[in-house]
Amino acid sequence: MAPPPPTPPLPPGLVVVQPLRRRHCAACRRGPQPLLVVEEEEGRPRCLDCADLGHLVFLPRGDTALTRRSREASVLSAVVVRFDRRHGRYERQGVLVEEEALALAEERCLADAEARRRRRARDARRRAVQDLRFTEAFAGEIRRLFPGCPAGRAQAIAAHASLRGSGRVGRSAAGRALSPEAVTAAVRASVRHRETAYDRLLMEGVPRPEARRRIADGVESVLRSWRLPEAA
Repeated sequence: MAPPPPTPPLPPGLVVVQPLRRRHCAACRRGPQPLLVVEEEEGRPRCLDCADLGHLVFLPRGDTALTRRSREASVLSAVVVRFDRRHGRYERQGVLVEEEALALAEERCLADAEARRRRRARDARRRAVQDLRFTEAFAGEIRRLFPGCPAGRAQAIAAHASLRGSGRVGRSAAGRALSPEAVTAAVRASVRHRETAYDRLLMEGVPRPEARRRIADGVESVLRSWRLPEAA
């Protein structure tokens, strides 16, 4: 049976190890220790207190900005690693930094988060204004093409067709350009669902193409009446 491959050397720099097995400090004999420092000169594991790192606090990996700022603000810091047997290498688990540095980094990250929140709120308000203007323009084009459209219906059709993120015709390139074809398609879709038996036919199991064929004349009849101003 072949011997297991040797454990690779630790990464360069000040490194602290999360041991896979229960190990005691070689200096003070206390343990088992969750974190150990293996000094190259002696090759023996020492606890954080014996390695003069006991005042540092552990910051797990996951928040890149917080880790970077903590290390920048900390005079003394160390990388925490653990050996992964499956991959045969040491993998980073987090860092040890000074508590004051971590607190300062957290304050800066919170300030950034608040700035991002305010920016998102501003962007949301701007998009809401844009959406409102676009919906009004879409409704105006419906009223121009279909002056007989019932009061309030043009606004409802425009709001439905132009909903951001919906993928409906109002959000297509043609819809944003207020092309007559796109506007008419939105009106036709609304009439299909509201003024005909289309939805009931679908619920009864009628295939969609056949259901559309059955109600096509009714849809066109409504559209013709809406194109006449006196039909309002």
